[in-house]
Amino acid sequence: MSQLDDIMQSRRDTRHFTDEPVPEHVLEKALQAGHWAPSVGLTDATRYYIIKSDKVKKAIKSLFLDYNEKASDLTDDATQKSKYKSLKLEAIEEAPIGMVIAYDRSVLNSFTIGTVGSNEAVKFSSVCAAQNIWLSLTEQGFGMGWVSIINYYQFKKILNLPENIEPLGYFCIGKPATNYDNQPMLQQLQWKQKSELPAVTEISEINELVQTQLQIQKEKQNATPQISAESIQTKIDQKTKPLGSLGKLEKIAFQIASVFQTLTLTLQKPHLVVFAADHGIANQGVSAYPQNVTRQMVANFLDNGAAITVFCQQNHIQFCIVDAGVNYDFPTNTKLINAKIDKGTQSFLTTSAMTLAELELCFEGGKNTINTIAKTGCNCIGFGEMGIGNTSSASALMHILTQFPIEECVGRGTGISMDKWHHKVHILQTALSNFDGKPDLKSKLAHFGGFEIMQMAGGMLAAFENNMLILVDGFICTVAFLIAKTFSPNIQKNAIFCHQSAEKPHQKLLQFLEAEPVLDLDLRLGEGTGCALAFPIIQSAVAFFNEMASFESAGISQKED
Repeated sequence: MSQLDDIMQSRRDTRHFTDEPVPEHVLEKALQAGHWAPSVGLTDATRYYIIKSDKVKKAIKSLFLDYNEKASDLTDDATQKSKYKSLKLEAIEEAPIGMVIAYDRSVLNSFTIGTVGSNEAVKFSSVCAAQNIWLSLTEQGFGMGWVSIINYYQFKKILNLPENIEPLGYFCIGKPATNYDNQPMLQQLQWKQKSELPAVTEISEINELVQTQLQIQKEKQNATPQISAESIQTKIDQKTKPLGSLGKLEKIAFQIASVFQTLTLTLQKPHLVVFAADHGIANQGVSAYPQNVTRQMVANFLDNGAAITVFCQQNHIQFCIVDAGVNYDFPTNTKLINAKIDKGTQSFLTTSAMTLAELELCFEGGKNTINTIAKTGCNCIGFGEMGIGNTSSASALMHILTQFPIEECVGRGTGISMDKWHHKVHILQTALSNFDGKPDLKSKLAHFGGFEIMQMAGGMLAAFENNMLILVDGFICTVAFLIAKTFSPNIQKNAIFCHQSAEKPHQKLLQFLEAEPVLDLDLRLGEGTGCALAFPIIQSAVAFFNEMASFESAGISQKED
């Protein structure tokens, strides 16, 4: 074998170090090797932070201990849990030098060659840099250990890293105390065996993609109803109460009976589906939170720690989360629906957020998700969303669909300051003025859309086709509904608008749709929370319609004329 082969084979993820210091020239040579690594579009986006302070190391070690405990709880196998806890998975305080290898995602704010397929190409370049550093240290007789069992949000916060800097992890550097019998440590401890050979498959055939085409439906004449509106209203009016005294509940009950064409109402297997995706426009500073909060919140949904999961459990609603385009690879055994189009859209400030083909795939993916749920017998479906930067996309789409001035379509989103609001308006004004694509609706939806917004619109169309009751959440969901209504004008008869949010554009949008919301609680969280909170009220409408006595059955005299 060559010397390079020897170096690559002897490289170890080191967890045990001597107290020998790392000479400056060793570190400088390793960092230069990192700098020689491939860099997509020559962005030079990799950043390095050196840590020698015991105080800083102690704080990072504390983060590790917290998350390591959480990691051990992911297995119910007592033997595996015990063995995991016995492993030494870091040397944060023992290693002479700590280093944070990170990438600067602000490079994506300008045109970057090689990132149109995935923004993560910038991250991959930094991973290449980390490997070069590893090999250089190995060649010089030193070693490195990668620590990734940390809460990255807190990690960035305690190190005061800028919002645009995304760390790969914490790296321990020093003189190895062992080579683990010339094998990976986890293999030496019989945790797992590394395969002898790489997994290689030759692909010689292609899978032809067949895509459905979006068509705007003409308004159809409604079929003659099996249950007349008069009979529904009569049943409501004959309840033991003054006419109209149950207010909105009576309107909700009338609507549900009209949709299902029955005088005995049942909400079967109610579901709430949250569609999650990332947005390239988030890199333009339009949100109060960094983009990686999207995938962190998806993890929170999966851990049942979010507001929407709490409310769904409270109200016995089946919760589902769809990865429509999160900039992260979730484990394949994660309990989410994989409908990923790409790892986030492009920034519509400089280019189209998605292609027309991706737009078609969004509608198809959203429809497939809801059609699958409909087959379970569900007849009531709520929609929610998660995606840092999606209010910017929704605002642009609202402007396009309603022709309202863009300033009237922009809210405070995640709670941005007025300065940031003005910046957001400016970014959207610039993006709209920069648009030079075709004037048709689908081209505009592709240019300014979000994967989760378009999948919601497709899902709502499928829900209507399955004659399901459609529960619409806040601003972003209502924009998705407006898109769906553009393609299927009759859909609104199946929709219940669950709340009016604190976002002024949402209030204006509801007025545009002539929609009356069930609740007004100053919500602006998204996630479908308004749907889950309104659901008990919708159930009450069903309950009074089905179970409340009539004047005749109760033997009560009616109001005299």
